[in-house]
Amino acid sequence: MRRVAALALFACAAVRATQAPVAPIDAYPDVAEAYWVELDGRPLWAGRADARLPMASLAKLMTALVAVEQGGLDAWAEVSAGAAAETGTRIGLRRGERVTRRDLLLAAMVRSANDACRALADAVGAAIDTRDPTGAFVARMNVRAGSLGLTNTHYANPCGHDEAAQYTSARDLAVLSRAVLAEPVLAEAAQRRELRLTTQAGRTLSARTTNALLDGLAGARGLKTGTTPAAGRCLVAVVERGGRRVLAVLLHAPERWWDSVGLVELAFDASIQR
Repeated sequence: MRRVAALALFACAAVRATQAPVAPIDAYPDVAEAYWVELDGRPLWAGRADARLPMASLAKLMTALVAVEQGGLDAWAEVSAGAAAETGTRIGLRRGERVTRRDLLLAAMVRSANDACRALADAVGAAIDTRDPTGAFVARMNVRAGSLGLTNTHYANPCGHDEAAQYTSARDLAVLSRAVLAEPVLAEAAQRRELRLTTQAGRTLSARTTNALLDGLAGARGLKTGTTPAAGRCLVAVVERGGRRVLAVLLHAPERWWDSVGLVELAFDASIQR
């Protein structure tokens, strides 16, 4: 609550910022180590927008994008030993199980499941290099980042584990998020509150979303959460109301839920003033 109240103190300055044709100002420096807020693709406010920071599971946005662009989502994928042994958030896949790429994608996006994310990356990467499918997939992620112009982004693993060579920026995540939202299957997956998948052998797994905004913020459409020791609490939030869209990116945010709600509401308020 304290941070939301602090955001409101800047409301007048925020509205003035929306009227200026210059780069977005850092109106809310306390909300995160780096952040970005835009309305209908137009930047409103940003802080340390190009700083290279750990991304946690926001890496899964690129994993999902590459997987969708590769195609073959209805193909079966076998869970490797590496995928079954993934740490962090999991959905509970077992080595040797077969799951469709589509269900792995949903588990990675909705539940942020690292076992599903790794299994998806391995399945897609195997078509590139059977000797090192994970490495091949990560290389494809970096190629795609280059094609999007993400100059402050580099991937070292597909799921978001902390590594020195794994980093991104708030501005780059905004660009990536727009590309993700342009894919209908990903835009739909990001809005799901629950998922239920069935392995080829008939075992059923279910889970709820990690995104609290989907249950409590009007117009919330996703997009992705992430948390690791180095990255802290991260979030990309997308909210749509009355034909307008606010996109907010927060990296290492002490109060990502309250502050993202505050930023979103201020952004929509700013739109009324224009």
